[in-house]
Amino acid sequence: MESMGVQRASQKSVIVVGGGVAGMSAACALAEAGLRVQLLERRGYLGGRASSYVHPGVNEVIDNCQHVLFGCCTNLPAFYRRIGVADLIHWTTDMTMIEPGGRRSMLGPSALPAPLHGFPRLLAAHAFTLADKFALARAFSAAMRGDDGKPHESLGDWLRRHGQTKGALDRFWRLVIASALNAEIDEIAVPYATKVIRELFMNSAFAGAMGMSTVPLSELYAAVPEFLAQRGGELVLHANVEGAEQYPASNQWCVKARGAGGSALELRSDFLVLALPFEGLQKLLPLLPATEGSARLAEQIEKHDHWPICSVHLWFDREITDLDHAVLLDREIHWMYNQSRLQGRSNHYIELVVSATRAFAALPREDGIAQAVRELAEFFPAVKDAQLQKVALVKEVRATFGVPPGIDQARPDAQSPWPNCFLAGDWTATGWPSTMESAARSGHLAAEALYRAMGVPSRFLEPDLKPKGLMRWVKQGN
Repeated sequence: MESMGVQRASQKSVIVVGGGVAGMSAACALAEAGLRVQLLERRGYLGGRASSYVHPGVNEVIDNCQHVLFGCCTNLPAFYRRIGVADLIHWTTDMTMIEPGGRRSMLGPSALPAPLHGFPRLLAAHAFTLADKFALARAFSAAMRGDDGKPHESLGDWLRRHGQTKGALDRFWRLVIASALNAEIDEIAVPYATKVIRELFMNSAFAGAMGMSTVPLSELYAAVPEFLAQRGGELVLHANVEGAEQYPASNQWCVKARGAGGSALELRSDFLVLALPFEGLQKLLPLLPATEGSARLAEQIEKHDHWPICSVHLWFDREITDLDHAVLLDREIHWMYNQSRLQGRSNHYIELVVSATRAFAALPREDGIAQAVRELAEFFPAVKDAQLQKVALVKEVRATFGVPPGIDQARPDAQSPWPNCFLAGDWTATGWPSTMESAARSGHLAAEALYRAMGVPSRFLEPDLKPKGLMRWVKQGN
C-alpha cells in the first residue's frame, strides 16, 4: 500500500476501552488495518450515548434518543460502510416546519447552485416574516464570508450584532442551530454555529441531507463483534476497567478490568486507546500511571460540561400524522420522528425530542409527558381523538458536551500524555461539535496517531465533503 494509505501492522495488538461510536470506529479501522484488537465495553451492549435497549416500562426497544447524521458527515458513513450497514440509513433532503395550528413550511434544496439552493424554499416559508428572511440572509452572508466571531464572542452576541429578528432567533437560531448544538445561544462559540450553517445550508444540497437509522441504533452495531472476530479481534462486554499499567522497557500496556460476574481480567497489548466520554476518562485518570501531562489533561476535562437531551416515546392506537419527521415551532418539544414510518415499527410509535433546555429535563416525569402530549396535539389534531397506549420519557442528562467560547483549548488531541496511549471521544479535538460524526472522526484520528507512533504514516480520517457550486470559490471559516 502507499505510504498515505492504511498499511497493515504485523500482529501488533491494541486494547480499545469504550464501545461507543468513537471506540467502535477506532477498533474496526485498526482491525481492518491488521492489528489484533480487543474492544472493552462496561455495559452489555454497544453504542454508548447512541444506543438502543429494551425499556422495562413499556417492553419496547427504543433508542436512548433519536440520532441523525447529515450529508456533510464523512467519517460516520465510512464506519457504517466498513461494517456493512450503510444501507440501513434513510436519507432525506426535505425538512417540514410546523406552527401550532398546523400551518407548514418546507425547507430543502432547489436546482440552484450552492449556496443559493436553499433560498427559494426559505423565501417561500410561511414560518418566517419578510424581516426574518432578510435577517437570516444577513447572517448567512456573514457566515459565508468567514465571520466566525470576535474572540470569546458567543453566538447570541454574534446574532445580535448581525441584527437578527425575534422570529429568526426563535424559529431558526434557537430551534434549528442551538438544538443541533444542544445548548442555549449565549453558551455557544460562534465558529461551531457558523460551521453548521456552512456545512448544512450552504456548501451543497447533499451536505444538508438528513440521515436516520431504519433500525434501532444497537442493531446498526450488531456486525461489529463478527467484524472484529474475522480479523483476529474480540469484543468484551461487561468489562469494567479498574486501571492500567505500562511496562517501561517496552511501553506495552496491562489493563485490569472486572468482567461479568465479577471475574478479574488482565489484558495486555502494545497500544491502548481510551475512547471514553470526558467524565469516564476523568474517573479513570487516577488509576493510570503518573506522568507529565496528566495534570494538564485533568484541567482540560474540568472545563467540560454536560447538556441534556430528553425524548418522549408515545404509542397511539391510530396514526396521528403521515409525516416521517418534522420541526415543531414555538413550543417546548422541538422534533417529531414517526418511528412507525422510519423504522417500520408497529403501534403508531412517535418519538419527540427536546434539546437545548435544562428546564424540561428538570420537570417531574408526569409533568413532562403531559406537556409533550398537550403540545403535540397543537400540531397534529388527531392526537386529541387517539388513545395513548404506552409512554416512556428518557432523560439523557449527559447527552452532549457544551461548546462555549474558549472550549477548543480544553479539547485534547489524540496523543495522550502516555506513550502508546491515545484518546478518542466526540469531546476531543475533532473540529466538530458533540455529534456521532465527531465521535467517528476521533476514532479515526486515534488510529492515525497510533500509526504515527509506529513510524508508519497512514490515513484513516475521511476528508471533509467538498463544497459545490459557487461555494467552491468562497473562503471557508476556520
